[in-house]
Amino acid sequence: MKNKTYNKKKMLIVFLCAAVMIFGLIGRLIYLMVFDAEYYQELAEDLHEREREIKAARGEIVDRNGVVLATNRTVCTISVIHSQIEDPEMVIRILAEELEMEESDVRERVEKVSSMEKIKTNVEKETGDRIREYDLAGVKVDEDYKRYYPYDDLASKVLGFTGGDNQGIIGLEGKYEEYLKGTTGTILTVTDARGIELEGVAEDRIEPVAGETLKISLDYNIQEYCEQAALKVMEEKQADSVSILLMNPQNGEIYAMVNVPEFNLNEPFELNTGEGDSLSDEELQDALNQMWRNGCINDTYEPGSTFKIITSAACLEEGVVSLDDTFVCPGYRIVEDRKIRCHKVGGHGTETFVEGIQNSCNPVFMDIGLRLGSDRFYDYFEQFGLLKLTGVDLPGEAGTIMHKREDIGTVELATMTFGQSFQITPIQLATTVSSIVNGGNRITPHLGIAVQDAEGDIIEEFRYETETGIVSAETSETMQMLLEGVVANGSGKNAYIEGYSIGGKTATSQTLPRSANKYISSFIGFAPADDPRILGMVVIHDPQGIYYGGTIAAPVLRDIYDNILPYLGIEKS
Repeated sequence: MKNKTYNKKKMLIVFLCAAVMIFGLIGRLIYLMVFDAEYYQELAEDLHEREREIKAARGEIVDRNGVVLATNRTVCTISVIHSQIEDPEMVIRILAEELEMEESDVRERVEKVSSMEKIKTNVEKETGDRIREYDLAGVKVDEDYKRYYPYDDLASKVLGFTGGDNQGIIGLEGKYEEYLKGTTGTILTVTDARGIELEGVAEDRIEPVAGETLKISLDYNIQEYCEQAALKVMEEKQADSVSILLMNPQNGEIYAMVNVPEFNLNEPFELNTGEGDSLSDEELQDALNQMWRNGCINDTYEPGSTFKIITSAACLEEGVVSLDDTFVCPGYRIVEDRKIRCHKVGGHGTETFVEGIQNSCNPVFMDIGLRLGSDRFYDYFEQFGLLKLTGVDLPGEAGTIMHKREDIGTVELATMTFGQSFQITPIQLATTVSSIVNGGNRITPHLGIAVQDAEGDIIEEFRYETETGIVSAETSETMQMLLEGVVANGSGKNAYIEGYSIGGKTATSQTLPRSANKYISSFIGFAPADDPRILGMVVIHDPQGIYYGGTIAAPVLRDIYDNILPYLGIEKS
């Protein structure tokens, strides 16, 4: 009796366990079929779908007037599906011939067992159409986009270029990638268990979304003219390179940024010197990196006498010099144990501060710099923003190379007053001078203005910082007057244009090492002098023969202004 009871209990426990398991399985099945059905439906579809990307058209880059500087061309991507190829030898032969590829390279991809293998991207549309006409089983021809630059080398180091995947690499293409890139689409085709696409079953398409249009402050006409002027002086003076920068000193908009020699944006991996074939891979890459460098923002140099604008502003702001102060220039100054010369060997004799600026007299600036002192000089470096980046919307901006405060002795201070023994970028100098002559507002130099949709409507406008109180309005007005005098009566007279008030400063600086006897000639000028609406800078690296900034750089900006001031609506007074 006891055994029967025990057996009944045992059977009951087994039954209950079985019932629990059954109900658990039923519950799990209901959950999978009802609540998780969508997830497993997607997995099932994935097993029978093949996905192919559709590249989005990259957004265009247009100048301030709507001129297209970067756009797209339709190209093709050629791929093969291993499981669908019926005649591999024919496929290999035709693709190798049409795509101008080595047969062994094509064979490797065709014979690779994969769901889909890319043979070549960025194939010209005409070639893609011919391959499509062969109607080769297992060969797919998908339309794609390739970046195209209508003006080849125009503003090459500003615009930048894209790689094989249409991703921005340098310049504006890289900086504004998030706006320009767009969203990739897909083509989904249904296959059987063997991976063969099913006939008569419609493809699913997720359409790509094109990138947005970037509107920039660059002006095509001004950029083109400046590049012509830069090439002309580079050839005439057999210079290594020439940089020209034009911007609005009131708001920081850049109208032109030239760095010749430029390079062909449609062939960015071909050296503009034509020397690529003789170089190793490492040498070629180094040469390409140098070719792509934007000298206006990536490279520093000793500014020379153009920096006297900043020394003058600091000393006037501090009150250590007045316009009527007089100085004596015997052609040099003895500073500690150093004899530091003026550019005029015989000296300028007795001169006022105004005349000292017009004459670009080094002893005058050494004197007022020593009055200011190294600590206050360094303070003004900071106040003017020279120790931080300008924030220009281009990648790779270089910072100022400057002595530490505690390392500035009397000799260092003396040489710094006229732009030696430290280095800055052209964009930094142009920005700082802009802040001195525009009323004392440090603007942010920039190219990006707005993002537009396909219809040209503005989606987003870019805003940039402005820092006020760099110098007083009084100091700014005084500097406008002094620099107008440099062009009217001083070393910058070769930049004078009748009927226009132009302010500016020349410079001739020596590169390191000094023993190489290589020079940089430069000029910075703005117009109108009493209400600057444009500021330009010309930098000529290692000109041959005469190398003085006032002789060769100032005339370049004069010729540019002679043509573009009327274009900008700046009338003669």
